[in-house]
Amino acid sequence: MLKLAPNHSPSPQLLKHVLLSEILSVTSTMRKNSRWASATPVVAVRDSPALGTNMGLRISSPAYYARTSGRGNREAELMAGFIELKRVVRDMQDVREAELTGLLSPFFAILRSPLSTGPITSAALSSLHSFFVCGLICPGSRVLDAALIELSSTISHCKFEASDSSGDEVVLLKIMTVIQDCLCGSVGKGLGDIEVCEMLETVLTTCCQMRLSETLRRSAETTMHTLVRVVFSKLFELDPGEEEAKLQVPTEEENEGELRMSVTPTAKESEDASSSNTNGEQTEKSESIDRHPVQEFPPTPIGRPEYGLPSIVELLRVLVNVLDPNDQQHTDSTRLTALGILNAAFEASGSSIAHFPSLKAIVVDPGCKFLFQLARSENNLVLHWALRTISTILDTMRKDLKLQQELFLTFTIDRLAPPPIQNGIKSHTPAPGAKARAHSPSPRGTPATHSPLLMPAEKSDSEVSTPPVRLLVPPARGETRDLILETLTHIAGHPSFMVDLYTNYDCDINCENLFERLIDFLTKAVYPSQGTGSLESQRNVQYICLELLLSFVNDMAIRASGENPGVPWPSEFPSTDSLLRAKSKKQLIMTGAARFNTKPKTGLAFLEENKLIYANLSHSMSKERSLAMFLKGSSRIDKRLLGDFLSKPNNIGLLKEYISLFDFKDKPVAEAMREMLEAFRLPGESQQISRIAETFAAAYFAAGPAEIKSEDATHVLAYSIIMLNTDQHNPQIRKRMSIEDYRRNLRGVNDGSDFSSEFLQNIYDSIRKREIIMPEEHIGQLGFEYAWKELLARSRQTGEYMVCNTDSFDVEMFKAVWRPVISAIAYAFISFEDDYIIQRAIAGFRQCATLARHFRLPDVFDFVVMSLSQATSLLSDSLPAQVPVYPIVDIEGQSITVSRLSVEFGTNFRGQLAAVVLFNIVNGNGNALREGWTQIFEMFQNLFLHSLLPTRMLQMEDFLGGFTMIPLRGSQPSKPHVRSDGGLLSALSSYLMTPYNSDMTVPDATEADVENTLSTIDCITSCRLDELYSQIIQLELDALVAAIRALEALAHERTVARLKITDDALPGLDDQPHQLPYDPASVFLLETMVSITSQAPQDIEELWPIVFEHLSALLSAPDQYSILLIERAVVCLLRLCQILAQHASLRDQVYVAFDLLAGLPSNVSNLVGEQVIAGLILVIQKNKDIIRSQTEWNLVFALIRSTMAHPEAARMSFELIEALSDEGPDNSLTPDNFFGLLTVLDDFATAANVLQEQQQHKGRRAEPLSSASSPIISRGKKSIDLLPLLHKKLLSWVQSKIIEEVQAWKNMGLPLLSVLGRQSVNATREIRHNAISHLQRILLGSPLINDADQSKVEEVFNRVVFPLVDELLKSQVALKDPQGMAETRLRGSALLCKTFMHLELRESRARTDFRLLWVQVLDLLDRLMNVNRSDQLYEAVPESLKNVLLVMNAVEILVPPRSNQSELQKTLWLNTHERMERFLPGFLTSVIPIPAPDTPSTSDYSQ
Repeated sequence: MLKLAPNHSPSPQLLKHVLLSEILSVTSTMRKNSRWASATPVVAVRDSPALGTNMGLRISSPAYYARTSGRGNREAELMAGFIELKRVVRDMQDVREAELTGLLSPFFAILRSPLSTGPITSAALSSLHSFFVCGLICPGSRVLDAALIELSSTISHCKFEASDSSGDEVVLLKIMTVIQDCLCGSVGKGLGDIEVCEMLETVLTTCCQMRLSETLRRSAETTMHTLVRVVFSKLFELDPGEEEAKLQVPTEEENEGELRMSVTPTAKESEDASSSNTNGEQTEKSESIDRHPVQEFPPTPIGRPEYGLPSIVELLRVLVNVLDPNDQQHTDSTRLTALGILNAAFEASGSSIAHFPSLKAIVVDPGCKFLFQLARSENNLVLHWALRTISTILDTMRKDLKLQQELFLTFTIDRLAPPPIQNGIKSHTPAPGAKARAHSPSPRGTPATHSPLLMPAEKSDSEVSTPPVRLLVPPARGETRDLILETLTHIAGHPSFMVDLYTNYDCDINCENLFERLIDFLTKAVYPSQGTGSLESQRNVQYICLELLLSFVNDMAIRASGENPGVPWPSEFPSTDSLLRAKSKKQLIMTGAARFNTKPKTGLAFLEENKLIYANLSHSMSKERSLAMFLKGSSRIDKRLLGDFLSKPNNIGLLKEYISLFDFKDKPVAEAMREMLEAFRLPGESQQISRIAETFAAAYFAAGPAEIKSEDATHVLAYSIIMLNTDQHNPQIRKRMSIEDYRRNLRGVNDGSDFSSEFLQNIYDSIRKREIIMPEEHIGQLGFEYAWKELLARSRQTGEYMVCNTDSFDVEMFKAVWRPVISAIAYAFISFEDDYIIQRAIAGFRQCATLARHFRLPDVFDFVVMSLSQATSLLSDSLPAQVPVYPIVDIEGQSITVSRLSVEFGTNFRGQLAAVVLFNIVNGNGNALREGWTQIFEMFQNLFLHSLLPTRMLQMEDFLGGFTMIPLRGSQPSKPHVRSDGGLLSALSSYLMTPYNSDMTVPDATEADVENTLSTIDCITSCRLDELYSQIIQLELDALVAAIRALEALAHERTVARLKITDDALPGLDDQPHQLPYDPASVFLLETMVSITSQAPQDIEELWPIVFEHLSALLSAPDQYSILLIERAVVCLLRLCQILAQHASLRDQVYVAFDLLAGLPSNVSNLVGEQVIAGLILVIQKNKDIIRSQTEWNLVFALIRSTMAHPEAARMSFELIEALSDEGPDNSLTPDNFFGLLTVLDDFATAANVLQEQQQHKGRRAEPLSSASSPIISRGKKSIDLLPLLHKKLLSWVQSKIIEEVQAWKNMGLPLLSVLGRQSVNATREIRHNAISHLQRILLGSPLINDADQSKVEEVFNRVVFPLVDELLKSQVALKDPQGMAETRLRGSALLCKTFMHLELRESRARTDFRLLWVQVLDLLDRLMNVNRSDQLYEAVPESLKNVLLVMNAVEILVPPRSNQSELQKTLWLNTHERMERFLPGFLTSVIPIPAPDTPSTSDYSQ
């Protein structure tokens, strides 16, 4: 900027020199013109009428008369002024002592004189500029105020003869320089409002003169911008109250008539300025300024105030009026100039302009009104500056422009929205022969006055209605679209913008959901759309919209992080709760209005249900009034439907209440009708119109209008207004109704008299000048005017725009928009190639995840994970059931599998980025994840199948072999492989490093493949999967349950679901089900699921049902899955049982699991028995008190019995049984497990019998097995040896009264004897002899049998002894051990006899009838004796029988016939004698001789 004044005070000599030099410069220029070319110039003395007069003469000089005659030489006077000034200055020591007006008056005269030429005027202006620069014109100058007034007037009325255009424009440039010197320099503060207006008007008019050169106009614009910035900057110094008071009481000098500015450019832009020269015309700078004559020497004002608000208001008014697009006087070029100046003004004044109500009123209306109309211009320059100015205004006055911003943003979104596609044809493309579009631009680029700006609100399918009017604009394309979008970016540039939108609009019942609409547009704009311009332009739009979305997320994340927390919500604003309630209520209102617009009855029911109507009924609040207040207050009701609804016959009461809500007091009838008819659309049926007119007439007449005498007159008058409106504004009516016609039609209707002419004239003029535009007819300029009127009416009620960067609403905002926002970010991440955009998208993902965790929104976190997982390419639609053959290479001592995935992922940079971002987000944030675990574990599964997971995640826990690796390929053995150091699956650990059969062909890996694989491994390492795996077990319960459910779902899909698909597709033959091949992924998922569950025992109660569901599904059909998978299912189930056993509430689930395992088919149990028993033993050993009932013990024993065929399982089972039965510290024998334990021991002995029989079948050369040579035989023998311990324990229980003797015998003692009896015929001699020995000892010595009643004795014989001896007599039993069975029979016969003697042959049992039992004993002895006559039995049986007979005789049970013999004795002797005679004739009488007949006893007997 030009330096206008020195920093130091100039010397008087210098000032005098400058003044004289400038006088010389001007006069020299004047002399070059022919008018001043005379050799003898005319010199006049100032203030001296004539030389003669001064000398006392009555006659004056001829020069005086020439000057006073009115025809004086004006050129000479101009020259004389300089000559006189020169004379005065020469005599002065300090020119600053002279009055400034005197020093400048010759220069001013030149500028005002129409005789001056361009060069002369230019020289005078240059002189003034020099005076400003050197300091001659400074704040200390004498009579400065008067000089400035004269300077302003002179500059504004500068006249000179036009010459060449370039020279003339130089003059104009210098005029603007002087104005800038004056206004922007040190003396600028001394100017008054009038002077400022004059100067600004001068420069502004120059800017708008289209016939001037582009350079001049651009210079003028630059000057005007500078001046405006200076002027508007003064607002910071002004007091709003004082300045506003000046406007109310103008000073005498600055009255309203004087303080006016105008801008009227030439009508023809092509007019040439030189044309005036040929006609001798004079060029006046400001052609349109009509001002009072300016005094040549105005009086010096005293105490004149500095310029202030009045001049600023006037300037703003002029600039705003120029913007009016409907003013045909101004062109787009003029508006461009005004827009630039206006923008500079707002940039300079900032928010201070809003402190002055007069300025604010101009901006609010009509400033924003004109600017918004210009924002539709198709002239890109006008559009650019209009948008820039709007952006500046909204930035500086946002708090006062709430609804104006709403209108602009709505318009902006509508223009930026992509055009709808209908039937594959772009809707904006007119069909051939179609008429021009309604929104066609005017030739000059501003909106045409007839273009429809508004349309009814679009009905939403989702029952979300919108405000009733909206700008109908064509979609923007190309550069226009970019301009509008950039403007939107500027407006949305501050951190609180989205929050402000939400609180001011979305939480305002009467406003649009601008926040949601804007986010909806931005998210959709990220995706490509048709018909929006070139690919480059479209990509630019996508980038900008994405940046806005990411900024929104970033701002919210910053507030949530605490680094820059949100500002507390100001107390003077409505509370956050009230705003959120308003938001909820607004949603209900929108839904209710949408339903009402579809079907009123349904809408009313919804509104009543949600208490939006009929909520506060009282005597003064009827249902009709409540509904009427809602319908009148809601802008979302369809006005066409509303008019039809109100005028229905059954809604008369509602119509009356509705119209009663209008205030018709003191309103002219035309205005009252206008107000009513703008609230709803008048229906087309005459009866409906009549009801409305009648109701209006009643309401209006009740308000007491002047001159109307009756309600009927009001009714007729209302009808006439409707007809007059149609007549005056319907384009199809050619002959309009005149005022006379209107008067004639209304004669005598005012209760028999006429209305006054003035009354009807006012009605006629009101309707003729302003059409009553009914709702849904609001199109064109009238429609815009109506919309603007509604906006201003709402502005008076809506309150101030709230600005606060608070986090109080962030959670609700985020809930409303998170899904489309994250989808848009994901699309950008996947589709865009720009590194910066990818980086910003990654940041957006992180921030969305942070917000999801902060707000505890797992759905959001899940969506982020799902979006990123799709971008990783680590998800596979279908994973192979069998792992393909991949090469394995050794890199620095580490074996690396080069798989398809490792190669492809290694080249996928974007996928690697997504994976790192994904797992870094999930790490540490697992508690926020729910459904997203499915994607996480799917990726784990895919990485596992390609050998890319960390080693820790490949391991599985085994009861027998510790931790082993999950094999990638399975191998089904032909027969069970017995191992002592691990299970079946452990045998496959060799597949870890080389998971392929040696005979399979392995493809070669190229160097590029290896490099890509290494890149993949580095990426996986960066993902820190092992850390995430460790964090899973520490998750909160909800997240942990979600993780387990995800694993179960994936495992189910690969097992149960796949099996069902296979069965449906390929039904089995001969009822043989299909078996799925080994699937390593199913094992991996199962192991992961159980491993996580096992490490979270505190949550086992919630996790167990999920895991058990899957395990149960596998073990319920074990034949249809790989045995490897079934073994892992068994191990996993028993691992969980160890945890279940530690929780009392889940103890019963242990036995549910045991029952499931016990039900496995024998072929499966034989393969997995070792793992089953190992797990069972661990459960029992760690939880000794877990088994508490007989049912539970039976399940345990059933599990043991089901796995007994497995050698190793049998070994471990027997060790467990031995520990339970032994007398040691681990003895756990109880009445509950006695019978089960007995059964298991019986099974072990039976297993030895089976094995021995199998050995016998091998042939005679096969040596019999013994306990030393066979573990099975050894266990069988030990089992028999444990039975006496059980008997001993039983006796202790009976003695201790733990169990009753009857129950002990029936449930324990007798079964134990039965087992010994059955095992006494075991094929193994050791077992057989031990069993019969233990049996004999118990029978002869057990307290349970001693003194037993006959029924118990008979049970012993019938269920133990007799079956035993009977079995020994069978030939097939003898074949089990041909060499040793004879000895066993011998022992059996001895057992029979000894037991009989012990139990029956006592004196106490002499009267017991055991004849049948005795006969059975004799039968068995007979058979034993004759089974093999060469056997020892043939000799041993008679001897044993002899002993029995002697004992029987000794105890008087078996006695020979005698006189005193009882009937029982008699019968027993006869039966014995008869039976023994069959196999031992005479043996009985030989042992017990019959007494002689001569003995007393014989005689007695004979008698």
